[in-house]
Amino acid sequence: MSPAPSAEPSRALALARLILGQIFLHGSMAGMRMAAPLLALREGYSALAVGMLLAQFSVSQVFLAIPAGRYADRHGLLKPMRLGVIAAVMGGALAGVVPHFAMLCISALLMGGATGVAIVALQRHVGRAAQDTTELKQVFSWLAIGPAVSNFLGPVAAGLLIDHVGLWVGGSAGDTNGFRAAFLLMAVMPLMTWFWVRHTQELPPLEQAAGSSQSKIWDLLRDPQMRRLLMVNWLLSSCWDVHTFVVPMLGHERGFSASVIGVLLGCMAVSGAVVRVILPLVAAHLREWVVVTGAMVTTALLFAVYPLMESPWTMGLCSVLLGLSLGTVQPMILSTLHQITPHALHGQAIGLRLMTLNLSSVLMPMLFGTAGLVVGVSVVFWTVGAMVGAGAPLAWRLRP
Repeated sequence: MSPAPSAEPSRALALARLILGQIFLHGSMAGMRMAAPLLALREGYSALAVGMLLAQFSVSQVFLAIPAGRYADRHGLLKPMRLGVIAAVMGGALAGVVPHFAMLCISALLMGGATGVAIVALQRHVGRAAQDTTELKQVFSWLAIGPAVSNFLGPVAAGLLIDHVGLWVGGSAGDTNGFRAAFLLMAVMPLMTWFWVRHTQELPPLEQAAGSSQSKIWDLLRDPQMRRLLMVNWLLSSCWDVHTFVVPMLGHERGFSASVIGVLLGCMAVSGAVVRVILPLVAAHLREWVVVTGAMVTTALLFAVYPLMESPWTMGLCSVLLGLSLGTVQPMILSTLHQITPHALHGQAIGLRLMTLNLSSVLMPMLFGTAGLVVGVSVVFWTVGAMVGAGAPLAWRLRP
């Protein structure tokens, strides 16, 4: 039964608070993902070492994603969110106090795990609260604004502190004081997450979730639609990983400042947020498989031309267009996932999706780093773009 009209404002406010909470937690990780590789590069570490550092943001999620989904199925939203906030604060604080490569790897593990646990709980909560398929697309479009905004907020804030704090305290732009300040800001941001989500009302528990066999989550893989969905999502998620990894490398090669690199990453995030604001308004007219197929074709074309762009302006334009394309994907993927998954397994299905994405994200940055050393970072863009273009027929076959 649909909620009474008087309930709509309170539901909208509750969703807005969840989005704000997600922005601050994910923003802390996004800022760390930009700042930590720059510090490693400044200290003389190779592209391979930077790739290994970036992989740490995902490795903890590989092992935690499905247990986090099972935990969310049992305990709801707030307990997983509390654990995520604590881990993220610790990750930022450790990097700020001891800004060395080994500690950056530990901080990356904590930040990645924190974000993974929280996002599984958030997506499960929002999906369960939706009333129908149109509302699924709407609420996931709104929720997807969070990472888009945080991918701008975190890197830009970190870049500004890296470039300016050293000058303010009598040092130089980009010195260790700037990196310390950036990491400490990343430690403070998750506290705002708890401020926004702590009063969220839990949804009634599903008794089936407690009694479900642990093996049922793997049974989902027998569904051809689930396998196609995971493959398509992996290909498109790899595009975000490539952009996050390769743009700082290209910017470093071309002498761009940390602020410029942060803005390039932020341009993609902002355009992704813009398209996700529009999606809920037209959700009733969209078909998930059509949107995802179009995004794959567009992304493949943009990846073909991005490395040829030499100036920050043209690279920024490509980042904006990539954000518009890839920004449409997550709401459509999550809407499809919830439609093909039993209600009692939503949390674990989200965890399975997250596990496959992050297993890739553990391996891909190291592969990117190796490829960057051997054949150059531009080839990484072209290779992944070709893979995405070849995978477009899989997205079309997601049609019910």
